[in-house]
Amino acid sequence: MGELAFVGLGLNDERGVSEGAREVLSSSDVVFAEEYTAVAPTGTIERLGHLVGKPIRRLDRPLLESEGPILEALAAHARVSLVVVGDPFAATTHIALRLAAERAGHTWTYCPNASILTAAAGFLGLMHYRFGRTVSLPLPSESFAPRSPLEHIASNHRRDLHTLVLLDLHPDEGRYLTATAALAMMRERDPHGGFLTDADRMAVVARVGQDGARAWVASFARLRSLDFGPPMHAIVVLAPTLHFEEEAALRRYAVPDEDPRPARP
Repeated sequence: MGELAFVGLGLNDERGVSEGAREVLSSSDVVFAEEYTAVAPTGTIERLGHLVGKPIRRLDRPLLESEGPILEALAAHARVSLVVVGDPFAATTHIALRLAAERAGHTWTYCPNASILTAAAGFLGLMHYRFGRTVSLPLPSESFAPRSPLEHIASNHRRDLHTLVLLDLHPDEGRYLTATAALAMMRERDPHGGFLTDADRMAVVARVGQDGARAWVASFARLRSLDFGPPMHAIVVLAPTLHFEEEAALRRYAVPDEDPRPARP
C-alpha cells in the first residue's frame, strides 16, 4: 500500500513551500498538482518540479474528482504527492480523496500551508473569530443564479459577523469571477437592497500572499465602480459594528470617494 501526501503550496509561488514539504515532494515517486480551486503564479508548478527534481503532472477537476489517477498511482508506488494551491484541506474535494485513499488501504500525510480562509482576515486586520459562515459565489450562468449566498451574508450580518465571499473560477477555460463582476452580480440579484444596502461596508482583497497584494475598503456602492486588477480576488462583507482595532487596521485600505487608487499595505 502507498502513502498519499497532501502538500499545500500556500498563496504565492514555490517559495511558499516549507522545507519539510520539499523533502516530502523530493521523496515521492509521483507528484500531481491541481489548480482548479485556486491558481498559482505562472511558472510556479514548473519551478517547483525543478526544485524537487521531478516532473509534476497537472490534474484538472474531472480527473481529480474521479480519484482514478491518484488511486492508480498509489497502487503502484510507495509515495504519491498532491500539490494544492493554498491549504489542501480547505476544499472538500481533497477530504473526499483522503477518505477514498483510506478505504483503499493507503495512508496519508499532511503538509499544511496558508489559506485565503485565514489570510484575508489577517491581511485586512480583522478578528478571525468574528467571521460567520463562508460563502462561495459561482460564475453566472443562464440556468443557475442562486440567491442563497446573499441569504447567508444577510444571516451573518444580522449576527454582527463578517462574511468571507469566495469567487468562482474555471482556469481551464480562462474564466475567473472578478470582484467587480461579483459585486455587480450581488446587486443584480438583490436590486432593492433586501440583503445588502449600498451603504454597507465591504472589503476586496486581491492577490493575497503575493508581492502585489492589495485591499480596498469602502461602501458596497463605491466598490462597484473600481477595478481590482488581475485575480485572485475575494470579498469580505464587514460586520455592522467593528472592534476599534479592526477599524484602525482598515483605515489604511479605505478608498476616499474622490480617489479610486488602491490602498497599499
